[in-house]
Amino acid sequence: MTIPNTTLPEHDAPVSQEVVSEPAAEDLLPGKAVELLQRVLMPRPADQTKVRSLYLDEVNSTVRVRARDRYSAQVPAGSELSFATYFNAFPASYWRRWSVLTTVVLQVTVAGTCRVDVYRSKADGESMHITGATHEGPDEQTFEFELDLGPFNDGGWYWFDVTTEDETTIRQAGWYAPQAPVEQPKLGIGICTFNRPVDAVAALTALVEDPTVRDALHVVVVADQGSNHVRDAAHYPPVAEALGSRLRIIQQPNLGGSGGFARTMHESFTQSDATHHILLDDDIQLEPDSILRARAFAAYAQKPMLVGGQMLALQDRSVLHTMGEIVDRSNFFWRNAPNTEYFHDFGERSLRRSPDLHRRIDVDYNGWWMCLIPRVVFEQIGMPLPVFIKWDDAEYGLRAFAAGFPTVSLPGTAIWHLSWGDKDDASDWQAYFHIRNRLIAAALHSPHKHGGRLFAEMIKADLRFLINLQYSTVELHHMAYRDFLAGPDQLFEGMAGSVGQARAKRATHPDGRVLQSSAELPLPSMSTAEAIKFRRIPVKPTEIGSTLLKAIAHNVVPVDPSHREAPQLNLAFQDAQWFLLARLDSATVGTADGRGVTFRQRDPKTFRELSTGSAQLLRRMYQEWPDLQRRYRAAAADLTSVERWGDAFRTWGSTRV
Repeated sequence: MTIPNTTLPEHDAPVSQEVVSEPAAEDLLPGKAVELLQRVLMPRPADQTKVRSLYLDEVNSTVRVRARDRYSAQVPAGSELSFATYFNAFPASYWRRWSVLTTVVLQVTVAGTCRVDVYRSKADGESMHITGATHEGPDEQTFEFELDLGPFNDGGWYWFDVTTEDETTIRQAGWYAPQAPVEQPKLGIGICTFNRPVDAVAALTALVEDPTVRDALHVVVVADQGSNHVRDAAHYPPVAEALGSRLRIIQQPNLGGSGGFARTMHESFTQSDATHHILLDDDIQLEPDSILRARAFAAYAQKPMLVGGQMLALQDRSVLHTMGEIVDRSNFFWRNAPNTEYFHDFGERSLRRSPDLHRRIDVDYNGWWMCLIPRVVFEQIGMPLPVFIKWDDAEYGLRAFAAGFPTVSLPGTAIWHLSWGDKDDASDWQAYFHIRNRLIAAALHSPHKHGGRLFAEMIKADLRFLINLQYSTVELHHMAYRDFLAGPDQLFEGMAGSVGQARAKRATHPDGRVLQSSAELPLPSMSTAEAIKFRRIPVKPTEIGSTLLKAIAHNVVPVDPSHREAPQLNLAFQDAQWFLLARLDSATVGTADGRGVTFRQRDPKTFRELSTGSAQLLRRMYQEWPDLQRRYRAAAADLTSVERWGDAFRTWGSTRV
């Protein structure tokens, strides 16, 4: 039997070795691990190979590791198993930057002849062997490796690999702090839901089915804003029994995400002694250990900070939406943080094969699909803006940072959520909130006297929607412009009715009314062969400019009457490009979720009115921007005050269940 001193599994990342001596047996004995930071997790039963890649990197294995439960597994003889994975590697650089810890302890219990090796990576993704130990025989042994966090200023992870000679059992592995926190957070959970009782109860069930997570919860608040109530869901009773008096259901009118999350924050921080509050979307799949990881990070943070969970794609569960996001101040729009990419698929590229994932990423905010907020932040900066949906999370992160409270998007702490690929909320009724709330956030936080490139990009966006025959979207933009110009005084008063107004405005144009299928309309009048010339993508600047000029010219000439009843083409959502639609009089276009179509019809009169309106309104906002910034900044303290929100909740009315 031979087990090498170091195991270097095959992968594409460069590997180097530090010159280290084998630790003495007494140095590996239990006793250093004091407080659990992160449990090592096994895949769920029957998880697909791609999903298993979030937990296990089964190197050179022809037989899959068999998970006995979420925290233990049997590894076949002759296997090389790596825990250099999204959920099981330790994001050391984030703990190095933001926590008070200087070391972390890896604890792992094994039975069977095997070797455990510990590795770390650098910010550029290069891997280094750090230490390791061998175990022989079927009896259990627990190793503890105390590891230095010093070398991780710019990036890097820790992980461990297991090489087996005989079948080996691994159980109860985890990453620990060598010291207790000064104070253990009293954790509140807030879930905002609208007519998704089954989803909301599923999230609650995930919380209570894990005993360690359930015991860590101080209060759980659900803002139930729909007509299909959480308490009526089939599996609600066992959840209610498990949480007992810690569960608080509040039924209130639909106030969107900002109103729902605000209500859970208000309840948690004013009606209980919770020290931290985690916001969770209702339509998520939760990895319960993420709750404990966020709480642990908050417990050891150098100073109070927001701790965000990252978002994995629910429709393709091995895909990470983003490592972190910022708000670009030049045009005041969110984007992925530098040195990151959207939609990284761990099923195709493991952590060790993805150098950019080893950098530490600094962010401006974290989406409220999962975000922890400390009480001290709430006490100093107040509540979210009363904006219904969109930009409440980004604005809160910017406001917190301005007050000295940063945000971290913590790798390995995550939920699964429907990603943006199946949504087109920038053009449906939510377009109103996208634009109005972006303007409000920019008025509060933009460093530019006239908004930087904000208005130039908005006029380009309006023109793009117009030549795409999406008149309802531009109509919603105008509604947003006017309401922003009216000032901050009506934000609270208009909150409850804003969604109805936006939906009604969108429905005033044909492109704003969704049909079940293009079969509801006559067959298209243009053949596929005729449309080929319109589908050629303009690439050169001269081609783009020429196509755009022709598109604008086409949009002011009369429409062929025959194209009003029958579409010229039936287009899939991904084929509805501006250079094609700009040359048509009408077309059906599939919705982003594939559940319907919209009938887009060119109207020269509407094109002229809306384009002129956009120019006038955007010019006015540009000119009045300094005064608008002054007005919104002067009102900000009132709009976000706990007292004003409390008065508003009483006005809107609610029922405690």
